[in-house]
Amino acid sequence: MLNEVSKIPTQLGKPRDGGFKVPGWLFEFHGHKCPYSVMGYRMGVVAMRELGREKCYDHDMFVFSEMGVGHPQGCMQDGIQASTSATFGKGQMHKLYFGKVAATFYDPAKGAVRILFRNEFMDKLGTHEFFKFRKQGVEPSKVPVSVAQGVVDMVLDATEEDLFKIERLPDFKFKPVPGSFNKAKCSACGDYVFERYLRVKDGKLVCLKCSGHTEDEHVIYLPF
Repeated sequence: MLNEVSKIPTQLGKPRDGGFKVPGWLFEFHGHKCPYSVMGYRMGVVAMRELGREKCYDHDMFVFSEMGVGHPQGCMQDGIQASTSATFGKGQMHKLYFGKVAATFYDPAKGAVRILFRNEFMDKLGTHEFFKFRKQGVEPSKVPVSVAQGVVDMVLDATEEDLFKIERLPDFKFKPVPGSFNKAKCSACGDYVFERYLRVKDGKLVCLKCSGHTEDEHVIYLPF
């Protein structure tokens, strides 16, 4: 059974008369309460408004997160997925590995907008007690509820002007990789492999792993 510190309530911890509101299921989806999942949710809401569109139910919107590996702020990506439905699973979200708390939202029919978490608010947020626990190695779900709620409220209560720098990108372009249902069995391991990841070795079709060239095959599809 979860202890009182790590429980994730289905609603926010206190009634809110003002400020932005997020659905309680955001924290259940993400796994814990933290400010950056809320930040990502708000980023997604702003982006959809700026682009004049609804959630991404199919494959008509792309998000390019500038986060990379090992950055706690990467939680923002779950918030973005929750508010836009542009998910990693559908191939609508890509990571650019820039190490920045920012993302570009692109609708081929409506253009692109980049949203950056302002340095000033990032500095302010970083002084909260929540991050003292995190820097000591305390996992987010183990941070006291009142502390986690307090840092979440900072993001909920802030204005969009306080949080974000919003920039239209008129020259932004991205050509998504075309989808394919074609596949074949690797002649070495027998696993099915979709055609984009098939290679030829000794005249036979093999998967990347069996080809022996996995280190040469990591490709990131970047916008331009």
